[in-house]
Amino acid sequence: MKTFYVYILKCIDKSYYTGITNDIDRRLIEHNNSLDKKSYTFSRRPVEIVYRETFQNPKDAILWEKRIKGWSRKKKEALIKGNFDELKRLSNQKGNTSHPSTSPG
Repeated sequence: MKTFYVYILKCIDKSYYTGITNDIDRRLIEHNNSLDKKSYTFSRRPVEIVYRETFQNPKDAILWEKRIKGWSRKKKEALIKGNFDELKRLSNQKGNTSHPSTSPG
């Protein structure tokens, strides 16, 4: 059975990028060495993995990635720190969304 990873990268400009892969080590190398100038991380290198979650079911991984991408910076930082009380508090705030956004996560 294949393993899938949902990950959050912290970029040199302190922004976050959320992605999914089946090879976390290869993907980090690709983010840091890509020649694609259009990619979000190209001008924000080096990047480092600050969060990763493992999945066996690709559908679950995709849903989790999309959910995180819709979160605020504060919610992502609570997740990265493992501060689930803060994550819950932020989730309960009025106007906070857990829906995917179109911007890089």
